[in-house]
Amino acid sequence: MQTARTVPAATVVNLRDLGGIALGRDRRVRQGVLFRSGQLSELDPARDRAVAALGIRTVVDLRTADERQWAPDRLPDRARLFVADVLGDHPGVAPARLRSLLADPAEAERTLGGGRAEELFAETYRKMVLSPGAAAAYRAFLETAADPAARPVLFHCTAGKDRTGWAAAVLLMILGAPRATVRSDFLAVNPAVRAAFAPQVTKFLDGGGDPAVAAAIIEVRPRYLDMALDAMDERWGGLDGYVRNGLRVPDAVLERLREGLVVRG
Repeated sequence: MQTARTVPAATVVNLRDLGGIALGRDRRVRQGVLFRSGQLSELDPARDRAVAALGIRTVVDLRTADERQWAPDRLPDRARLFVADVLGDHPGVAPARLRSLLADPAEAERTLGGGRAEELFAETYRKMVLSPGAAAAYRAFLETAADPAARPVLFHCTAGKDRTGWAAAVLLMILGAPRATVRSDFLAVNPAVRAAFAPQVTKFLDGGGDPAVAAAIIEVRPRYLDMALDAMDERWGGLDGYVRNGLRVPDAVLERLREGLVVRG
């Protein structure tokens, strides 16, 4: 079961091409048109040839206003920025505060110890499915991905795992990927995210931080995706209801997504 192809970028973490992911019945996601990553605040377009070679036209930033202010994107040459703030309704939730949570072991233990870290992240996945602001953001992302003039598209959050992970999951399901494939792609980012946050985690642990808290912060877990899928199924009866009634994505957009992003073979 093939998951997204890692792009060996020097200055962007967790950069992956969704191209090549199997959708069943001899169909795959088209390569070179849809990419996911962590934030672009360290991108150096002049020396990062792997990113330059992608020819990105549109960057979709799924982060909150505070995150964008603290670590603004540096765009690939000739790319335009499109903001689609998933957590604008809930800007203080854990995925929007990854680095600050790891910066203070004592505060992390107080607020996230005893299993609370995993609970908070799991609950955020419900918010990403159920909140109106998240729905508007994900609809805007899908409309952008469906626009041939906008592609290639790179979409990202801070680590490229939570908000970006659900965006990729929804898109893959729309294109026809079975949930097993979606789950495999969702979990495949963990090695890259662990590597990207290794310095912060080491400092956190050296300061007395709980390894279980650190792991819950920087990893994606099957339970997180399950929370989102369960919320989708409970509120809207599955993907079709979620996309049409929750996200309110027009049928024409869904058709353009499938026409532009699915190839045979």
